[in-house]
Order: sequence, then structure tokens, then C-alpha cells
Amino acid sequence: MISLRIHICGLEPVDRFQRSLEVITGLFFEEATLSFMATEEAEVRVTMDIQQGDRLVVSGTLQHEHGRTYEAYYARSWKTEEEKGRMKQVKHAVSYIYLSLMQQYTDFVQQWGILTGVRPVKLLHQKLRSGLTREEAHRELREDYLVTDEKIQLMQQIVDRQFTVVPDLYDLSNEVSIYIGIPFCPTKCAYCTFPAYAIQGKQGSVDSFLFGLHYEMEQIGKFLKERNIPITTIYYGGGTPTSITAEEMDALYAHMYRVFPNVERVREITVEAGRPDTITSEKLAVLKKWNIDRISINPQSYIQETLRAIGRHHTVEETIEKFHLAREAGMNNINMDLIIGLPGEGVKQFDFTLAQTEKLMPESLTVHTLSFKRASEMTKNKEKYKVADRDEINEMMKRAERWTKEKGYVPYYLYRQKNILGNLENVGYALPGQESIYNIMIMEEQQSIIGLGCGASSKFVHPKTKAITHFANPKEPKAYNENYEHYTNEKLKMMAQLF
Repeated sequence: MISLRIHICGLEPVDRFQRSLEVITGLFFEEATLSFMATEEAEVRVTMDIQQGDRLVVSGTLQHEHGRTYEAYYARSWKTEEEKGRMKQVKHAVSYIYLSLMQQYTDFVQQWGILTGVRPVKLLHQKLRSGLTREEAHRELREDYLVTDEKIQLMQQIVDRQFTVVPDLYDLSNEVSIYIGIPFCPTKCAYCTFPAYAIQGKQGSVDSFLFGLHYEMEQIGKFLKERNIPITTIYYGGGTPTSITAEEMDALYAHMYRVFPNVERVREITVEAGRPDTITSEKLAVLKKWNIDRISINPQSYIQETLRAIGRHHTVEETIEKFHLAREAGMNNINMDLIIGLPGEGVKQFDFTLAQTEKLMPESLTVHTLSFKRASEMTKNKEKYKVADRDEINEMMKRAERWTKEKGYVPYYLYRQKNILGNLENVGYALPGQESIYNIMIMEEQQSIIGLGCGASSKFVHPKTKAITHFANPKEPKAYNENYEHYTNEKLKMMAQLF
């Protein structure tokens, strides 16, 4: 990666454009300094010209200190007369020009174009719902957002698969899904920013947390029963929900059946058992007892040195052993997570991980690209965690795509993150008929997701306008244990406004 100084002129007011241009710059250069004031030291100068007449016309030039010049041009009709909407369109056009110039300058194509958001597939859904044909929607993604055909085809494949799995996807706004956050893990992984607290020696905190969680579930369940609101899916995440004891799990699921409406009609209940070191035959028996057969057992990698480096204390052998234990217990829908770009890993190591995965053939596989999340141990100590370069990351993703296709898996959901290596994506693959409905609901935002427990975030989607309101419970168990009644009541007020 090159360190670069870039001077940008022609934009006023600067603060409206600065953040989006910094994000785009970061897609091309690990270290670059943007200046919006004239400076002699800049190696690259970008000049923007914005004409806001009958149409919006934005042109840009990029000049390198060694004399090379690149040009880009954008002209579109106004989509609105309203000032705020026009400013949004201007920002979009400036990002379009800047990305076009950077692609010419670096000779590197950003396959997602100017899309930097988490949910690109949702944008395709919106275009199709607005009445555009598939061809028109694809053309807009290509021409307005500079998304490549390869990524557009991936998005369309996912949309098609989602409708196969959830034919009534657009008609579920009067139902809800439930996310239940269990904030405990055996240890904390180096890349993690989820609410996850080492469980050893914290039994008092666990007891208090479970008491508050039972209260929250009871109050929310009562509201749903009174209003006759069905639950589509229930998802236990965290942390690691199988960190608590088998007895605590049994009591929790019994409570779920008691307080939630019509649990036997819920389309899917998932429990993340992501850490193999938390799985026991007793806990698997509890899951089976309550008709929960979709679980995650996450190897992340099959290289022992990598697991040690990222703070996962289970062994590769333990992952394989616990997978077989789950199979013997009757678990017939197992998801596994793999991460591309973990420290010290390249194509050779990833090929080995895929070969090991092939011996198990889980029903679904989520392929994550490592993201340097701001609050993680890995980000705070980047020099300690050496990762592969962009070309090798891209090659590993291509191998994952080929491998899943050869083995009969289909992509069914996708999301992106800030600071994701190679500006790539995380893709959920599944054998047909084994897709996670919850993952589709959380990504495409067609219904409200009510978050219960520590660190759980609620996402309230208005049934008619689709406007989204977020509400989060405290991340720390102590804060949650002291205030769960307050947070429950706040959620109930917000739900009363929607339903």
C-alpha cells in the first residue's frame, strides 16, 4: 500500500463531502491524507466542478505530480425539487466522480462501486419493489453506482434465493423476529467487538442476567400475545449462548415456550453454539428437547496456530469432534463460519480449511472476510496481526465461491462491513432448503427485530413507511442487570407506536 497526499478543490461546504471521500480513498490506499486547502506537498490534485442548472452536471480531473491527468463526467436529471434530496444527489455524483478518477489512477476496479453500506442486496430489493424491471434495476446499479456485473449477478442470485425460501418476504411487516443476546463466552477473540465477557467466575452476574432476561421475555411475550402478533424467527446469539449451563438453557427455552405466542408455529429457532469448547452432549440434548435443530459450530479456521493467535482456546480436533457429537444428537441443520484473511493465513491455509470443511459438509456455511473493527484487540495492535494483501484476499474469496458452487451450496444472504479486507463481503451459503430465515430478515429489513438481553439491538421497522428506528440494550452485564426493567419499558412504548 502507498502513502499518498491528495488535495481536493472545488467542493463547498467541505464537511458535506469529506467523510464519503475519505471512505472511498481508504478503498484504494491504506494510508492517505486528504486536504481541502491548497498545499505544495500533494502528489495528487483532484478538481471538481459542480453545475446545478436544469440538470446536475459534475466533472472532475485528477492530476498527478508527474504529469498524468484523468477525467470523469456525470450528468443526470434531478430526481427531486426538494433541497435536501438535491444535496444528497450532489454528494452521490461527487462520490461517483471521485471513485471513477481513483479507478483510472490506480488501475484497480472497486467491484462494489460507490456502495459502502452494509446491505447492498436491500438496494436491489428496493428498486424491484419500486416497479423497475430486473434489467432496469441492474442498469441503475451499473451506471449510477458503478457496481460490476459480477456483483450485480451475485445480488440477483441472492434475491431469487430469498424469495424461494421466504415467498412472503414483503408481507411479514406485521410479524416480528426475536434476537436474544447471551453476553458470555469462554474467552474473547481478538477480532471480536460483540458483547462477550469471559464467563469463568461470573456466576453471580450470570444469575442476575438470566433473571432480567426472563423478565424481558415475559413482558415482550405478553405484548405480542395481547396484540396477536406472530413471531417469524427466534435467534439466540451473543457472546456464545451455549456458555451457560445445560440446566440454565433448559429453563430458558421452557420459559420461551411459556411466554412467547405460538412458539410451535415459529418458522425457525437458531442457537449459536459457535465455540466448540462450550458444546456438551447434555446441552445438545436440551436443544433437541425443545425442537431446536439449527445451530452454529464455528471453526473460523482449521489451522491451530491461527486459533491460538486470535484467542480461540478450542482445538481443531475439538471442532470436528463436537460437529460429530451434534450429528449424533440429531442436529440436522448446522452452520459453520469461516473467516478469510485471518493473521498469518494465505491461499494455502484457506485451501486446507476448505478441504477440512468438505469432510463435514455442514448444511450452511458463512464465509466472512476479516474486518478490522475499531474496538477489537486486533485493530488496537495491528502490527502484531499480519494479514494477507488485497490480491491474495481476492483469490481466497474466489476459491470460496468456486468451492461452494461445486459442492451444491447457493448464496442466500450478503452483508458488508467497514474496514473489510479487499473491500469484499460476507456471504452466507446453504444447501437448498437449509437457509436461515433469520439471516434474511435481519439483512433485508422487511420486519421489526426485537432485541432482548445484553447488548441486543432492536430494529423497529414501520409496517407501512418502512422507516427504521434503532434501540439498544446495554452491552455490559452489570448495566443490564441494574436497568433491564427500564429498557423493557422503553421497547414496549416503541412497539405500541408501531403495532
